[in-house]
Amino acid sequence: MSTSSRPAIKLPDRTLLLLVPGIVIVLTLFLYPFLFGFILSFLSHQGPNLGNYTKFFSTPFLSETIWTTLWISLPATLINIGFALPVAFVTRRHRFQRALTAILVIPITLGTVLIAEGLLTYLGPQGWLNRLLLMLHISTSPVHLTHNYWGVFLSLVVSGFPFAYLLLLSYLTGIDPALPQAAATLGASPWRRFIHIYLPLLIPGLAIAFCLSFVQAFSVFPSAVLLGAPAGPTRVISIAAYQAAFEDYDYPMASAIAMVMAGVQLLVVALALTSRNLFYRGPTTGGKG
Repeated sequence: MSTSSRPAIKLPDRTLLLLVPGIVIVLTLFLYPFLFGFILSFLSHQGPNLGNYTKFFSTPFLSETIWTTLWISLPATLINIGFALPVAFVTRRHRFQRALTAILVIPITLGTVLIAEGLLTYLGPQGWLNRLLLMLHISTSPVHLTHNYWGVFLSLVVSGFPFAYLLLLSYLTGIDPALPQAAATLGASPWRRFIHIYLPLLIPGLAIAFCLSFVQAFSVFPSAVLLGAPAGPTRVISIAAYQAAFEDYDYPMASAIAMVMAGVQLLVVALALTSRNLFYRGPTTGGKG
């Protein structure tokens, strides 16, 4: 048999070879820890059962952390998205967009711990804000904005607004400007252009920005400890998981709390992604070109 009649050996696609390391990394860094924690959450002193989950939902001190975390994270997420959308819409074509973007990147790079420490300096009883209010005789006593709900809430707004702004700005700048220009030539007002052109094309981006901002806010931990009351009104679910793991040394219980935390986030994200179909169905982008 001649060599010319032998079937050619087909080499693997280069794209497939590049995907293999990525798949291995995802399985190692994400899937394995999740499966390990999920299995661990069913273990208890009585053996494999649902005891940890039963204890969590039957103990008000633990189960109420779900509503406490939602009461902090949901309003903060809605305010961040609500303020970021008009700011991104106004600045999408302005010259100072790059300068504003560079300024808003600073809170993201600082991180939640440094933001919380900074807010303690500004909002604390001896902070600059209270000193200004007392000096101007606007208030007769320091305003308590730390170690309570409002301290954690303001921290989530400060740290979450730049993130939401940058996400929505990327979606807005990707919309083809010829679409609103064509509507303007047909006599559509700026408000009608926003409602009928920009908003439908932004619905997928708004849903994604809401989901990412909510997950970031729901997992709040440093702000709840430094600016809130960890044993009181701002005892969020991440604090309950931390106490179970590193104070009670009950790692199965901590894993169960983490699974509940992940389940709540997944439920809210699924509702957000499903509800976007109620507002608009069609192409997910109106990009340039």
